Amino acid sequence: MARKKRPRQQSAAPTKTIDGYDNFVSRLGLQSGNLSGHGTYMPNFTSRNRVLLEFAYRSSWIVGAAVDTIADDMTRKGVTITSQMDHKAKARLTGRWEELSLWEGLSDTIKWSRLYGGAVGVLLIDGQDMSSPLRMETIGRDQFKGMLVLDRWMLNQTITEIITEPGPDLGKPKYYEVVAAQNGIPAWKIHHSRLIRMDGVGLPYQQAYTENGWGMSVVERLYDRIMAFDSASTGAAQLVNKAHLRTYSIENLRQILGFADEREAVLMKHIDMIRQFQSIEGMTLMDKNDVFQTHSYSFAGLSDILSQFGEQIAGATGIPLIRMLGQSPAGFSTGESDLANYYDNVGSLQERRQRRPVRRLFEVLHRSEFGTPLPDDFDFEFNPLWQMSDVDRSTVAKNTVDTLNAAIDSGLMPLHVGMAELRESSRVTGIGSNITDEDIENAKGAEPPGFTEESDDDAPDPETGANKLYHTATQDSASSGRHRKWPLRWFK
Repeated sequence: MARKKRPRQQSAAPTKTIDGYDNFVSRLGLQSGNLSGHGTYMPNFTSRNRVLLEFAYRSSWIVGAAVDTIADDMTRKGVTITSQMDHKAKARLTGRWEELSLWEGLSDTIKWSRLYGGAVGVLLIDGQDMSSPLRMETIGRDQFKGMLVLDRWMLNQTITEIITEPGPDLGKPKYYEVVAAQNGIPAWKIHHSRLIRMDGVGLPYQQAYTENGWGMSVVERLYDRIMAFDSASTGAAQLVNKAHLRTYSIENLRQILGFADEREAVLMKHIDMIRQFQSIEGMTLMDKNDVFQTHSYSFAGLSDILSQFGEQIAGATGIPLIRMLGQSPAGFSTGESDLANYYDNVGSLQERRQRRPVRRLFEVLHRSEFGTPLPDDFDFEFNPLWQMSDVDRSTVAKNTVDTLNAAIDSGLMPLHVGMAELRESSRVTGIGSNITDEDIENAKGAEPPGFTEESDDDAPDPETGANKLYHTATQDSASSGRHRKWPLRWFK
């Protein structure tokens, strides 16, 4: 028995093939056959090209600003020691810090870490073996000689010997070998405790492993934006040379140039004459059938394009245009909010990446200068980059003094505490920095000067001359009995 064939179901709207109307359907989303569907990112590994990074740093002012600006801002204002140390000891530490150029050493360490992806600052302690662990108690007087900066390409890390002790350096190399042993740098094998290490842009574990444990250069993320900015700037400069073009149509020019005879020499002589006579007061002489034209180029919108590329670079580096490019803010913006946000970012970088190295340097320096460890209450603060005007500083100083006076007079604060608070705020207000610990100690137990009612001690003496009238009753001068006598007395 033959089976009946089931009739094929017909759709109401048959689907068109590629030869139909599907070519006109919108293709949205990733991997859907549109222009953005196959977009991806590929590594350029700029951090591994040392020569390219050095050429870019030397030739491109944008690369130089991206590398140097943050490093300079992190170190240019220094720190203020906030612990209760003797002022002479503070001055001695600060002076020695400047003599050893430690801020310059820290700045260079940050710069080369940002350029190459990593750098170290070696603590130069005279008379000690670089391969041995650094023990603070072994540092003698005047042994600390400063800091030597080495970038990642001047070192070899010992991958087979890593730090296994728990701590912030866990998993990092235990030793670093100097390979650029020249210009007086010995071929040291340096223990990790004798250097300050700084990486560039941090990388995930697998990517950091491909970079031998180092970070990434800040130039790697900027490279495509720098190329775009340089192309736009160079193109704009070339357009300036072509902003005013002149064309001169000559009949049978090819035939004239095809024969090396007097006709070509006459043509060149004619062109030189036109060039010579084309001035403000001159004129162009040409044949009746020749055509002379000028073409001007419009630069409308070009400045906006360059500004957009500059803003992209500023956003990629995290440095505002007013600081990086020296560009004045446009419109109603004063640029203060941009600088304030940038300085907050620099302050956070100082706290996260620079506090530990600076404290380590203070510890080594204190041992070298005084032969003793740092005080238990030792602390410091990074000086703010944002500086107040003289008017604002005087206003803050007046308000601070008035507030402290009110707290002392009301008994809410002892006198010596107010003096300590005034000295603590001196780095902002500019007053009170010369208050010594001895002054504060002498103020302990002293009663604050109060405001009491005036006494009558300054009243005139009742026993002397005319001063008797001061306490004498007065009455009406009339002698008539109709006038009542009113006793009056002077009171203060």
